[in-house]
Amino acid sequence: MKAQDDATLISARGLVKKYGDFVAVDHIDFEVAAGQAFGFLGPNGAGKSSTMRMIGCVSPPSGGTLRILGLDPVRDGPRIRAQLGVVPQQDTLDLELTVRENLIVYGRYFGLPRSVLRSRADELLDFVQLADRANDKVEPLSGGMKRRLTIARALINEPRLLLLDEPTTGLDPQARHVVWDRLFRLKQQGVTLVLTTHYMDEAEQLCDELVVMDKGRIIARGSPWQLIERYSTRDVVELRFPLGENESVAPRIDGLAERIDVLPDRLLVYTHDGDACLAAVHARGLTPVASLVRRSTLEDVFLRLTGRSLID
Repeated sequence: MKAQDDATLISARGLVKKYGDFVAVDHIDFEVAAGQAFGFLGPNGAGKSSTMRMIGCVSPPSGGTLRILGLDPVRDGPRIRAQLGVVPQQDTLDLELTVRENLIVYGRYFGLPRSVLRSRADELLDFVQLADRANDKVEPLSGGMKRRLTIARALINEPRLLLLDEPTTGLDPQARHVVWDRLFRLKQQGVTLVLTTHYMDEAEQLCDELVVMDKGRIIARGSPWQLIERYSTRDVVELRFPLGENESVAPRIDGLAERIDVLPDRLLVYTHDGDACLAAVHARGLTPVASLVRRSTLEDVFLRLTGRSLID
């Protein structure tokens, strides 16, 4: 294993996490560079959360090597946690305190003086657009406001590394975009982001590099555009035929595309020239009820790699 330099904040080699006989993380390798936004994608049970817990120094590895900020999370857990910011999947704010008090009280856990915390809290509330709610109680805040406050709280110790577990789950589209904007600004400021997400558009928006996990292993890695280029086609043609006809129509499109997915409500036709493919469909005498030509997305990649079946 090569020596970790200052540009590599996280390095994992053969990383394993077991719970009894169950292997949640199965010999994975990855590196996270300073200033990078790095994402873990995968269905439920893929091993994402177990990996994040090891990075957060709250769950020791069962095998392999993990270095965070050049330190061993088992031996140097407190030193690492002092330089981490953590945004858990569920907000854990103190509802009885004000917005500003949540930041100041949390900052005391890091031994920061109140004079520093007061000015830092003001800066962070301005950053997450909550300065006008500083003296309000947390309980009546909207979900998006609470999420932004949780992000502000995670930044109170000026962390080198920010861990985000499903940062926008449950938020409406407007709130999600506000959170994305704040996270993008953090990345511009040099904060290293590591996140898990179920939203493919979120991964495309935020992440410089991604790994796709399934059944505890990494099955693909690269930037969003690299993954799309490698595992999908440039275009996808969506064809909708009358209910019940998709299965019978699919063979008549054979040869026009690299791949065809037959779904209950539509056909997904993967091709490098969507307009030409759609014209060829019509030339074969097929008349869909509706059609759409679009570019491939990370969701197309994700579903191809991990399947369309629901995993509990």
